[in-house]
Amino acid sequence: MNTILHIIIKEFLQIRRDRRMLALSIMAPIVQLILLGYAATTDIRSVPMLVNDQDRSAASREFICRFTNSGYFVVEQYVSSSKEIDHYIEEGHAWLALVIPPNFGNSILAQRPVSVQLIADGSDANSANISLGYAVQIVSTYARTIMAETLQRMSTGDAGHGPAARPVRVNPEVRVWYNPELKSAHFMVPAVVALVLMIVTMTLTSLGIVKEKEVGTLEQLMVTPIKPYQLIIGKLLPFVIIGAVDITLVLSVARFWFGVPMRGSILLLYGLSGLFILTTLGLGLFVSTISRTQQQAMMTAQFFIFMPFMFFSGFAFPIENMPHWVQAITYIIPLRYFITIIRGIFLKGVGIAELWPQALALLVFGATILTLSVLRFRKRLG
Repeated sequence: MNTILHIIIKEFLQIRRDRRMLALSIMAPIVQLILLGYAATTDIRSVPMLVNDQDRSAASREFICRFTNSGYFVVEQYVSSSKEIDHYIEEGHAWLALVIPPNFGNSILAQRPVSVQLIADGSDANSANISLGYAVQIVSTYARTIMAETLQRMSTGDAGHGPAARPVRVNPEVRVWYNPELKSAHFMVPAVVALVLMIVTMTLTSLGIVKEKEVGTLEQLMVTPIKPYQLIIGKLLPFVIIGAVDITLVLSVARFWFGVPMRGSILLLYGLSGLFILTTLGLGLFVSTISRTQQQAMMTAQFFIFMPFMFFSGFAFPIENMPHWVQAITYIIPLRYFITIIRGIFLKGVGIAELWPQALALLVFGATILTLSVLRFRKRLG
């Protein structure tokens, strides 16, 4: 243990001397979480829209105000023809166009059906679907308001309709659990925490060992009386400690900067994060054994681990929407299980009784990957 302690002290001294490594281990997680926390969002506000008002009545102006007052839309330009709509959408200056037909106001007063046209830029399918969803909701709310006013006039006998019984209406009462305000930050930030933790701990492990290869200190350690298991433990334990510090940092930013509620057990989250770190350390150690330079280590980690993990873990794209053969691949992605864990603890407050399948999967992955990486590393040391 005394030998391992000296190796650990040497690692921390080396990290302290290397300003880039120190910044990567302490500042990078905070900066990445803040930037990705704001960038990784599905909320859409201030959608630029065009308006082609062919009626120009008080009713049409009130209808347009429904869009602008919602906070979701900003009128970029009032146009007078469909050719202008094509031009603005082709140039990317607007995502949505609202076309109000002639006699819109008269049809409303006469209680006749009236249709409005919504034209969306489908080049960004996700933004188009969300924008159309907002627009359809506004139109539906406006229609219900008109219907309620008409029924009110009918019930009081206005406009010559005479007294009439008001028809029965069904009013849905919507309840959204775990994220009542439907803030995408509450959904995305916990996943960003998991992604940042993976990138930082894995990068530190691989670069730290590869750098010693480049400068030749690893070969010097190999000719000392230090045993392979002592060297491996001494090399990995500092990164475990740094990983624990990074967990504290990123969780604090998620909770106090982005305001994501922590409804579950923080101790459980630390414990399961430790299982995930076993996996990232194993992957970092494996990358170090197949890389000769730090550039090779970064390229290998980025293209063969970071990118597939991000795409197949459910971080950005729902796994349920993927083809079945792709869903089968996601079961071998450890990040998938940790994202489920961290979202469940943050938002739902679930415990180990609900998360034991994911915890078991992380334990199996962590033990297997770390063991295989250690064996490969020892073989290279030999």
